[in-house]
Amino acid sequence: MGHLIREYPHERSWASLAFLSLILRTILTYLIILFVFRFMGKREIGELSVMDLVVFIMLAEIGVFLIEQPDSAIWKSVVPMAVLLIIQLGSAWISLKNQRFRTWFDGKPSVIIKHGKVDEYEMKRQRYNFNDLLIQLREHGIQQVNDVAYAILEPSGKLSVFEKDDQGHSSYAVVLVADGEIQYSGLKNIRKNKNWLLNELKKQGHESLDKVSLCTINEEGEVSIDEKNQFQ
Repeated sequence: MGHLIREYPHERSWASLAFLSLILRTILTYLIILFVFRFMGKREIGELSVMDLVVFIMLAEIGVFLIEQPDSAIWKSVVPMAVLLIIQLGSAWISLKNQRFRTWFDGKPSVIIKHGKVDEYEMKRQRYNFNDLLIQLREHGIQQVNDVAYAILEPSGKLSVFEKDDQGHSSYAVVLVADGEIQYSGLKNIRKNKNWLLNELKKQGHESLDKVSLCTINEEGEVSIDEKNQFQ
């Protein structure tokens, strides 16, 4: 009986250490994941790409492993998290430098409604049904498709909607140049070509695309240009 009494404080001490270890590993996991998210950059939850979701799910799984496996070395969880961070930062850097990679990696927007007309072919291509469309239109307070000038399905799955005004126009602008590269889908949308775009740029004093970060055109035909590094 005395032997059992002498072991009880030791068992209680071991349980206290295990409990403290669990708390510390939870705090450490939280700080590591917070650090990783902080360096991944700012992005709203609704705007996450497929890659972001994959990274988040994997981080969650690694975090659970780190907390629930107290006998496992911490570095076995920290190293995979660091690798995911490097992959994420590397893909973000490449996306900034290469538009084709960015389009392949994140996808590109799709025009679902144009001037009140639904593009069923594009909906099928994006595997996007009418129930989803109507639900998202109602979330924007729109009951009739005819009231929509443009509805654009973003790569995140979010539907951006531009309503018609009293004259049947909208403030939607078509992107013609992004990051110094011509957006041929935008030119196709307004039925113009590269030569027309270059002439418009020359009219505003831009002989080449090198210093153009963004160029858009609205429904009134007004071309807006944003130059690179204006705030340096």
